[in-house]
Amino acid sequence: MTPANRTLPGPLGPAPARCLVLCLVSTAATGAGLLLPAALGHTLDLLLSHSPATRWVLYCTAIIVLLALLDACETVLGGTVDARTTAWLRRRLTGHVLAVGPRAGARFGPGDLVARLVGNAAQAGTAPTARAALLAALAGPVGGVVALALIDPWLAAVLLAGAPVLALLLRAFARDTRECVTRYQQVQGRMARALSEAVGGHRTIEAAGTADRETARILRPLPELSDAGHRMWQVQGRAAGRSVAVAPLLQLGVVAVAGVLLARHRLTVGEVLAASRYAVLAAGVGVLVGHLAGLARARAATARLDEVLAEPAPGYGDRSLPPGPGRLELRGVTARRGGRAVLDGVDLVVPGGTTLAVVGRSGGGKSLLAAVAGRLAEPDAGEVLLDGVPLRELTHDALRRAVGHAFERPALLGGTVEEEIGLALSSPTPDRVREAARTAHADDFVRRLPQGYATAVADAPRSGGESQRLGLARAFAHGGRLLILDDALSSLDTVTEARITAALANGGPHGGTRLLIAHRAATAARADAVAWLDGGRVRAVGPHERLWQIPEYRAVFADGADGERP
Repeated sequence: MTPANRTLPGPLGPAPARCLVLCLVSTAATGAGLLLPAALGHTLDLLLSHSPATRWVLYCTAIIVLLALLDACETVLGGTVDARTTAWLRRRLTGHVLAVGPRAGARFGPGDLVARLVGNAAQAGTAPTARAALLAALAGPVGGVVALALIDPWLAAVLLAGAPVLALLLRAFARDTRECVTRYQQVQGRMARALSEAVGGHRTIEAAGTADRETARILRPLPELSDAGHRMWQVQGRAAGRSVAVAPLLQLGVVAVAGVLLARHRLTVGEVLAASRYAVLAAGVGVLVGHLAGLARARAATARLDEVLAEPAPGYGDRSLPPGPGRLELRGVTARRGGRAVLDGVDLVVPGGTTLAVVGRSGGGKSLLAAVAGRLAEPDAGEVLLDGVPLRELTHDALRRAVGHAFERPALLGGTVEEEIGLALSSPTPDRVREAARTAHADDFVRRLPQGYATAVADAPRSGGESQRLGLARAFAHGGRLLILDDALSSLDTVTEARITAALANGGPHGGTRLLIAHRAATAARADAVAWLDGGRVRAVGPHERLWQIPEYRAVFADGADGERP
């Protein structure tokens, strides 16, 4: 994976200043914790010798107060860094998914993407604070060993004798924990994907009476999820149990040696007290286990985000379009889906200012051709040109200003009706929005809404055909020199469709070139020309009247009334 695809910009995350302060606060808290045993030990020695100890009691009190303050600061900073990192991750992941487009949804599924965006991003967002906490936790054992060496080298030697065993325990724990967490998150993603599919098809499920079967399908991975969860707890419990078996032995060894040194008058009672506390800090594997588990969860979640970010987003060039009528040209375009060439070496020219209808049987690649023509999908071979410029060489803004789209099921994203129609415009005006609505024959029903154009889309009752008219109005408002209608008339009544296709055939609301995916013979007849797509290739291009003489062409419209000659 290239550095550009890294989820986090570095070990300190997207808020390095705050994370650095958090590291300093955590390290300062560890340092204060290391000072406390020495101060308590010295205070005890003064009290036993009946020497003045008031100042040292105050020192101990100040250290305890400082520890409490640092702990509060660490909690606030940790929460802030976690929240900022999570928000940054979600913004980046959302932007990347939108840039990649349908390919991301096809590979991961909407449910799994939501699980990564919500749950995994929150877990990955704890990575900077987990690293800071782990650094501070490591400073405790290291500082404890150094403090023991300063009291007496034999004390440090006893503890270091068991250090390799503790290191092996931690290494095995980190490895096993990451494997378990990764498996757990993967199963969660599969369940979320299945749930999303069921929610999207809830009407079909209800109509078929298969709710119980779908529930069983969604919950089928639950035992595997349970196994992965139990495995995580087993790994953590085993590591904690082993550390409990080893660490107390090392601590007892240090205390025993300290007792011998006390008996030989090489240590004071206060130093023995300090040594016992430093032995606990130096062998504190339990704290490290908890921090390692948190970091393992964060790293596993980060890896799942990186899988999404590794999907390449389309690149853009630096060219603008020259003046032109919107001539569209496909040269040797091949596009594969699922290992099959849905489009196979397509050559097609749409003269500027004309309307071309694309017809063909279901699954013949019409929608994919429309997506490739507007660069909503990338061809595997060949290129698409608009007024002589390859689409991939255009800047993002130049491409999206030049090409407008309308779809079978337009996405209405939750604003008002006016905002949805003017979605693609940088500064939509009411006049332009209403003109587009009138062209799409949406103005009448919009005005009947409770608040007209100011009605929220979510509160606007509408049929499938009315939703399509809003999508058409959005495309007409967008303008541009190329307008692509991907089955965007399928839910309209015959009269409305005839009026809209007639308007398109007469140049549309803003002129330019129109590429129209058609299913009805009457729609194809109103176009300037028809491209007959058959088996992933353009079989013929010409006026509908001429192509109608071919029996196989007529068979494309053979279902229902559409089979009748218009």
